[in-house]
Amino acid sequence: MKKTFVLVATLFISCTLFAGKINKSRPNIIFIFADDMGIGDVSHTTGKVPTPHLDRLAKEGMQFTDAHTSSSVCTPSRYSLLTGRYNWRTRLPYHVFVNPKEKPLIKKDEETVASLLKTVGYHTACIGKWHLGIGWQSVDGNYNDKWKIDYSKPAVTPTTNGFDYFFGICGSLDMQPFLYIENELAVNPPTLEQQNKAKVIVGKGFKAVKCLQDFAAKSVEYIEERAKEDDPFFLYLPLTSPHTPIIPSEKWLGKSGIGKYGDFLMETDWVVGEVLRALDEQQLNENTLVLFSTDNGCSPAARIPDLKAKGHSPNGNLRGNKADIYEGGHRVPFILRWPAVIKAGTATDRLTCLTDFMSTCAEITGATLDEASSVDGISFLTTMKKPSYVKDRTDIIHHSINGSFSIRQGNWKLALCPGSGGWSTPRAGKTPPGSPKVQLFDLADDIEETKNLQADYPEKVKELTALLQEYVEKGRSNEGAPQKNDRVI
Repeated sequence: MKKTFVLVATLFISCTLFAGKINKSRPNIIFIFADDMGIGDVSHTTGKVPTPHLDRLAKEGMQFTDAHTSSSVCTPSRYSLLTGRYNWRTRLPYHVFVNPKEKPLIKKDEETVASLLKTVGYHTACIGKWHLGIGWQSVDGNYNDKWKIDYSKPAVTPTTNGFDYFFGICGSLDMQPFLYIENELAVNPPTLEQQNKAKVIVGKGFKAVKCLQDFAAKSVEYIEERAKEDDPFFLYLPLTSPHTPIIPSEKWLGKSGIGKYGDFLMETDWVVGEVLRALDEQQLNENTLVLFSTDNGCSPAARIPDLKAKGHSPNGNLRGNKADIYEGGHRVPFILRWPAVIKAGTATDRLTCLTDFMSTCAEITGATLDEASSVDGISFLTTMKKPSYVKDRTDIIHHSINGSFSIRQGNWKLALCPGSGGWSTPRAGKTPPGSPKVQLFDLADDIEETKNLQADYPEKVKELTALLQEYVEKGRSNEGAPQKNDRVI
């Protein structure tokens, strides 16, 4: 009997220690998500502005040179990053959320990267800009009056979608109300009387120019706290920069030499540096996967022609900008560092969509995805180990601000609209008379998308249109059981 007890006890202790080692072996994961920043905005590509911390990430990790958001604007691309599902499958057919009372785009029972990682022992936090619907309630039940918000009631925040902790703002810094939210409650909100009198609704003590500093400080604090624990952590850090308003703090004013946008880029890079410094100090570098990307390309609000005149091309040599179906709208910087797995100073031209992040996390951690989760994601873990491995993703679907589609397969890209589908020329409804209804580009020979080949390759147009239709009807674009879209497309 004693021998049996000793054997069982020994097995229990061994299993417990083994489980602890497995848990410890899972990497911490940090995703830093900038706002309205193009592929040419980093100095290790073509950028004129110094970005030493992003350069460090690239030097110590891997660059994905053909990476894309699912949409060329904020709300939809954030949805796809966190769910592994194309944004156009949701109830949001175009544009972004602007009403602070908007119901969350992520459904209550929908799996996110955060909720997935929690199933395998991760602590999860979101610090920064959410912009996926905060669901604030009205004082008088009037949804259309945006500003009569009952701040005494909890909002529907990231803590509903798998995050253990949230500190941030509901949308962009050009969208009221301006105040911080911690978990589900507003921090120092204005009174109803102040709301009714104010032209701009601002929480007590809130300063937009301090947002990046506050997000950096909170992130460092979170990393320091989690370093004391055995469980791995996931930190999602969506920044408010360099999106409008372009408001670098005083420390950075004039530092870039090309204007406030450049200064704001430098401050954005500084936040990355603060995260890396915290990892250095806590000795967490080796087994922490750090990812950096942006939610879409640079916005014309940055005054792109002026920046180009100073030698800085935010979207590189790509056509278009934020909001567009063209490459400048959705091809973004994507840099990863994970010393335990990724060889330093490497690059890959794997066709990649940020919908792939959730499937990658599942493969890395051994978490189980159900049939309805990450329906448009394909893990890039193999590519992290072997940069030349690029054949697992062959196609990708893009979406513009006005709801226009394009589909890319290999080097062929078909845009199902006659113009940009966004803000650059030719805009919707303003294309020259007689313009073809679709555009077909061979990106291998024409990365700037100047030659429409639709008339020369009608069979390719037909083939790609059919593939897009198949993915729409199937409710997914990867292997698995068919799923339903949230609306008729």
